[in-house]
Amino acid sequence: MECHRTIGQVVVPVFYDVDPSEVRHQTGEFGRTFEKLSDRILKEKQEVVPGWQDSKKNMLSRWKELRSTIRSSERWKELLWKTTVQSWKEALREAACISGVVVLNSRNESEAIKSIVENVTHLLDKRELFVADNPVGVEPRVQEMIQLLDLKSSNHVLLLGMWGMGGIGKTTTAKAIYNKIGRNFEGRSFLAHIREVWGQDTGKICLQKQILFDICKQTETIHNVESGKYLLKQRLCHKRVLLVLDDVSELEQLNTLCGSREWFGRGSRIIITSRDKHILRGKGVDKVYIMKGMDERESIELFSWHAFKQESLPEDFIELSANLIEYSGGLPLALEVLGCYLFDMEVTEWKTVLQKLKRIPNCQVQKKLKISYDGLSDDTEREIFLDIACFFIGMDRNDVICILNGCGLFAEHGIRVLVERSLVTVDDKNKLGMHDLLRDMGREIIRAKSPKEPEERSRLWFHEDVLDVLSKETLMEKLKILNLSHSSNLTQTPDFSNLPNLEKLILIDCPRLSKVSHTIGRLKEVVMINLKDCVSLRNLPRSIYKLKSLKTLILSGCLMIDKLEEDLEQMKSLTTLIADNTAITRVPFSLVRSRSIGYISLCGHEGFSRDVIPSIIWSWMSPTKNPSCLVQSYVGMSSLVSLNIPNSSSQDLSTISKDLPKLRSLWVDCSSKPQLSRDTRIILDALYATTNLGELESTATTSQVPNIKTSALIECNSQVHFSGSKSSLKSLLIHMGMNCQGSYILKQRILQNMTTSGCYYGLLPGDNYPDWLTFNFDGSSVTFDVPRVNGRNLKTMMCIIHCFTPDNITSDGLKNVLIINHTKNTIQLYKRDTLVSFEDEEWQIVVSNIEPGNNVEVIVVFENRFIVKKTTVYLIYDEPIDKKLEYCHASDKNVIVSSGDENISTVRWISLQEEPTNDFKQKQKRRKIE
Repeated sequence: MECHRTIGQVVVPVFYDVDPSEVRHQTGEFGRTFEKLSDRILKEKQEVVPGWQDSKKNMLSRWKELRSTIRSSERWKELLWKTTVQSWKEALREAACISGVVVLNSRNESEAIKSIVENVTHLLDKRELFVADNPVGVEPRVQEMIQLLDLKSSNHVLLLGMWGMGGIGKTTTAKAIYNKIGRNFEGRSFLAHIREVWGQDTGKICLQKQILFDICKQTETIHNVESGKYLLKQRLCHKRVLLVLDDVSELEQLNTLCGSREWFGRGSRIIITSRDKHILRGKGVDKVYIMKGMDERESIELFSWHAFKQESLPEDFIELSANLIEYSGGLPLALEVLGCYLFDMEVTEWKTVLQKLKRIPNCQVQKKLKISYDGLSDDTEREIFLDIACFFIGMDRNDVICILNGCGLFAEHGIRVLVERSLVTVDDKNKLGMHDLLRDMGREIIRAKSPKEPEERSRLWFHEDVLDVLSKETLMEKLKILNLSHSSNLTQTPDFSNLPNLEKLILIDCPRLSKVSHTIGRLKEVVMINLKDCVSLRNLPRSIYKLKSLKTLILSGCLMIDKLEEDLEQMKSLTTLIADNTAITRVPFSLVRSRSIGYISLCGHEGFSRDVIPSIIWSWMSPTKNPSCLVQSYVGMSSLVSLNIPNSSSQDLSTISKDLPKLRSLWVDCSSKPQLSRDTRIILDALYATTNLGELESTATTSQVPNIKTSALIECNSQVHFSGSKSSLKSLLIHMGMNCQGSYILKQRILQNMTTSGCYYGLLPGDNYPDWLTFNFDGSSVTFDVPRVNGRNLKTMMCIIHCFTPDNITSDGLKNVLIINHTKNTIQLYKRDTLVSFEDEEWQIVVSNIEPGNNVEVIVVFENRFIVKKTTVYLIYDEPIDKKLEYCHASDKNVIVSSGDENISTVRWISLQEEPTNDFKQKQKRRKIE
């Protein structure tokens, strides 16, 4: 009974021809008989001591102490009663309180004995689980697990997970724990192969029944899973049990077999083994024990027991065994399977097996490991696993995610799933890893689909297979990526004719590669070619420039490549060109014409094309270079090209005159006034020739065009209307420069004179703006001397141009604006699109070339359908001029303006678009020309 109290040993009392209550209270015939026994023991005195010592060994030390200290016989009788008879009485009372077997005279004794034997047989539970013939390394792991189970101090229900890849020893360790601590619980159950049993027709109910039978020793009838859950909770909630659930693959399995902690009595322990950490976390286990592979000593011992039936390796097989042990990677399953397979084989056979394993893994190991692969939830996760197994082991996790996401594989989530299922590891440096046997398992899945025709496989990783496929010039329609990087012996690329769908060609660091096959031009789907650090490559085949789908070309570190052909412009999709650290010293002219190029790293220029191309062109403009040879070939330069030509010669401009209208801007420094005059004539001739203007002779008069419309569409979206004639005169306002208070006020005055009522008329601002800052000339040009305004800086020029045209005027009619500084002998030419896109900083450069005292001419160039009648220029400074603008309300339709010509002076604004003055700061951020 002491063992029952201290360690929970099972006691089954048998009450033979006696009532349990008489034993509990020691009354009746049982009580009288017990009294007689007590008296007899007292009379026997010391003679009974030896027998008592034999029956009560644990009281020996105390008995010796008592005998040496107590001398009187009366005292001896008293102590003997207390230590012997009294302990018996207490034990009998305690046993009588336990439910047991009552055998009365009326009952058949043989039946009673049979029932007792069956009951005790169940209670003894001698069915220990088989662990292993050679349980190498099991005991240390069992001790670590027992420590986590916290059997002594914790009285709560505790769930412990065991997580690791297949074949690493989870089940073996769990069996050993079950055998070692199982007897400490009121009941225990070990459910093996749950993944396998769960898929059977009645597997779920069978597993529930097994738990009830193992723990309660009862066979229950369970009609469905839900009723099984109820029975489990009802039967086990008051029992302290040990439950081991082996090879759990779904969270539903745990919810069905151990729904919650309330299902079990206090102090119960639930051990769950699984390959999927996500399931363990989902169940909320208290602790997770991560199974580790065997160390070298354990691996040698386990392999030796299976291969040689002894603890250590024979001398002749040490080296071969070391290779196989290394191949096994500390995986107990592989060590056992390979050891048994090689048992009793000769050395030559061992070598053959080792070579075969490098290509084809052992089928038993493969089958066991493939369970995890088959358990992945979708094809995306399987594809990610196979890609990592073939190509990405040892690569940075983020880089792999980037690559796989580009293939539409949702790699971040997929890799996390693979890690949780023990298929992939991520080390502290964020590098992906995988057990060698899992890697081989994945590669075997691919190989097995086409064992004899590698060209039909989805992936190639073994160099002999790759060489075989490439040398046979086999058509490979499925090949998307060809990566031959770091091939030290590769001297020339293979023929690309049989790779119609290749998208990426990667040949990084092939030091002996000297020739790229001309068939590269047949890669119609290729988007990226990387030849980085191919130091022996001297040139590229001309056919490469025919690749219209190519988006990225990388030539960095190709030290022998010294030029790129002008055919580069044929690469219609090329967005990225990286060719730093090469022998290229000259940028192809055609690069500027490319409409697709976005990023460039070439000849010391690096960045986005919109930033790099102007600096490239500027680098060409040295005194020793003739701009004609640089610009002549620019067909379609449009607004990408700006030229700054110092020390110009007329010959230079004449050779490129036909291309001048295509330039975004042109800045010419002339060495003399005659040179300035000649260059101006060359530029104007070129511009007028493009617009077919010819001689600009204005013969129209106001009497000939009494009906005049004026439209200012760049800054003022309004129309000025005259009546009396079918001919039209229209106006356009151009704002050139930075926004400032003065320019804003001037534009506001124009807008504030508009009305839709037809009764308000306004003057064009030439009359009321200071005369010494307003310049009017007939025709398309205005010449003036820049005045000196003390304490103020020129910020803006504003022009109003009056044009004859039968059509509605739009800002598209304006083609170019020239600003000629006759004092400094400079010419500035800007396209309309350039004026639109200029920022304040760029305008500051333009205006800074105009200084007080300079003689400046402004020329505007329109399309041939526009005949310029008059041009007015206003100079606007950074602070307002003191003289105020005045307005008039006129009922007369003929109001004089500053031109002095009554017949073209009256204007009527019929479109109103007024802007509030307090928005000045916001309007500063707008484009100057819309």
